[in-house]
Amino acid sequence: MCDLPVAWTRVDDARGTAVGALVPERSGHRMEGGETAADGGAVYSCRFTVRTDLAWATRSVHVEVLSSSGVRTLDVTCRAGLWTVDGERRPLLDGCTDVDIAATPLTRTLPIRRLGLRRGEHRDIAAVRISVPELQVTRALQRYTRLEPAADGRARYEYLTAEQSHRFSVDHEGLVLDGQDLYERVP
Repeated sequence: MCDLPVAWTRVDDARGTAVGALVPERSGHRMEGGETAADGGAVYSCRFTVRTDLAWATRSVHVEVLSSSGVRTLDVTCRAGLWTVDGERRPLLDGCTDVDIAATPLTRTLPIRRLGLRRGEHRDIAAVRISVPELQVTRALQRYTRLEPAADGRARYEYLTAEQSHRFSVDHEGLVLDGQDLYERVP
């Protein structure tokens, strides 16, 4: 398990960078990360912590955003399959297993590790989607497909929603290396 940070640069906007790390814990895994961006005139910084169980199912998320609106925080938790956002029950999120924080490629690792897809296999999932810097929480239907490996042997995936489709490759930990015109890992 990689507990050293990795970094990505935004391909779509050179003024954005993301950093993240996977940290093993006794009862599961922890993701620590953040992004700083000057995205279309909006300048913001995002910091987050995601905790999962040993099977990579999300249990809690804490997000902080610093933007022109000031500092805002968001806490999302899942207990016994029931989701809350800032302590308020959100039944619409029930049935979700993963969280997808828009500001980072790091959370793509959650379904990759949890699903264990074989080449050519796909799975439809429901994820808790958190937009950044707005901190809007929605339910998102997503499809992950494991593609044929790249010429260099790296595992490749496709991420598909009703609005977008991205192909990306990952390292042996399931961390994104490149993401079709979005992110590229900094060596």
